[in-house]
Parts: sequence; C-alpha cells; structure tokens
Amino acid sequence: MSNYLVGDIQGCLDELLLLLEQVSFNPDKDTLWIAGDLVARGPKSLETLRFIRSMGDAVNVVLGNHDLHLIAISLGLHKANPKDKTLAILQATDCQEIIHWLRQQPLLVEHPEFVMTHAGIYPLWTLQQAREAAQEVQSMLSGEHWQQLIQQMYGNSPDIWQESLSGMPRLRFAINALTRMRYCYHDGRLDMASKQPPELEDSAVLVPWFELNSRKKLQKTAVFGHWAALMGIDSQQVIGLDTGCVWGNYMTMLRWEDKRYFTQAAL
Repeated sequence: MSNYLVGDIQGCLDELLLLLEQVSFNPDKDTLWIAGDLVARGPKSLETLRFIRSMGDAVNVVLGNHDLHLIAISLGLHKANPKDKTLAILQATDCQEIIHWLRQQPLLVEHPEFVMTHAGIYPLWTLQQAREAAQEVQSMLSGEHWQQLIQQMYGNSPDIWQESLSGMPRLRFAINALTRMRYCYHDGRLDMASKQPPELEDSAVLVPWFELNSRKKLQKTAVFGHWAALMGIDSQQVIGLDTGCVWGNYMTMLRWEDKRYFTQAAL
C-alpha cells in the first residue's frame, strides 16, 4: 500500500503508463498523486484525462494552469493553441463530461505528511491560509458561477497577498499562487514573467518562492510540479517533480514511503 507522486503529465500518457508498470502500481491498494497540468503539449491529452478519470479513488489530482486554461478554451474564451494539442478534447463526444470532471478537482490536496499543489505554496501563507484559499477557488469552480471565475481569472494583479482581498482579486491571486507561481520579489510580491532556472536569475531581485527568507513553515513537505527548468528539487521540505518529460527530458515519480525516485525518459 504505497503513495506514488508524479509531476506534470502534459499528455505524456505512454510515459506515465510505463512508470506505473515500473512500480507495479496496484489501483486496489496504491494511490497516485498528480501535481497538475494533466494536458497540453504532449500527444495524448484526451487519453490522459480519460485514463485518470477511470482510476477513480486511486488517484488524487490538483489542477494546473494548463488544466484551467483548457476549461477557458471550452467556453470559447480563448482559442486552442495548436502547440497544446488539446483540440481532440474539445471535439470529443465526452468533452463536457471531462470539463465537468475537471471543475470538481481541487487546487490543493493533502497527505498526513505532505501537501501538493501545482506551483507551490505562496511563501507568506500559513498552511491553513493555503487550504482556505484553495477551497475558495474550488468552491466557485465547482459551483453555478464557475464561468464567471474562468472569465476573470486571467491577469497578474494583485501580486501580493492581503487578507483583506475579496471577490475576484482574492480568487485570482489564489489561482496565480497555486498554479502559476515560480519567483517572488523579496517583499513577497509574485513575479509572473521569469521561467528560467534560479542560477540564471538575479537573486538580488527575484528568489524562488521556496527560498524566500520570510517563508512560513508549513510542518509538512510541499510537493509541486510546474517548473520544469528546476529539473526536480528535493530540499528543506520542498519537492519539485516536474522534470520536463514533455520537453524531451523524463518523467519523475516518487514513492513516498521510502522516498525512492523512479524515472521514465521521454519517448
């Protein structure tokens, strides 16, 4: 009975299946935790969604920025980018069922020893604040006003958390922090521009969210995906699992119980 954690799938279903075979995954007793971005850029986004849905209670998923963007595309708010290879989803007979299923998924899931989101935990949040922010988004996304949320979620402001935030600015900040965050300024403001690895960034200006000096201690390990340029990280109760399979690198899976890593090269 094991917990297996994996980074961004991005439609790379074949690599995921090979990893599950490698660890002899048993859906009757094991649990798979996926750190978001189920779709986009890889060749089998539709098949990935169908497979993950079919796993039922054997899988825990958090939504990533690409997953939310797919929901927006399904509403006609944006056009599908050919590079994202999501057109097959939009043309599928079960498209609306898939979108409905996505809307029911959280932005944060927890194990007694770790918490998983797509991009990380905003460093000035306590774990309880992160839970509440994620729940607020999930409640609206799964509710009757979900289209309003999707329509207004785009944008980079506000860029710093204040408990007094309300309405869409509060929800937008939560979405950005949980699904798009990489770097912060030293005062805790989010930077939404840089995607490069930390060694190429000016640390006097920007720091990875998990290295901010004023970061709150969570009492749990923070597990995330999203940042392929890191090529994985396991340090100081922070684990990054996106190792850029969709960019030709490899997919990484962690068995939590013995902290053993498994990898599958991109096909």
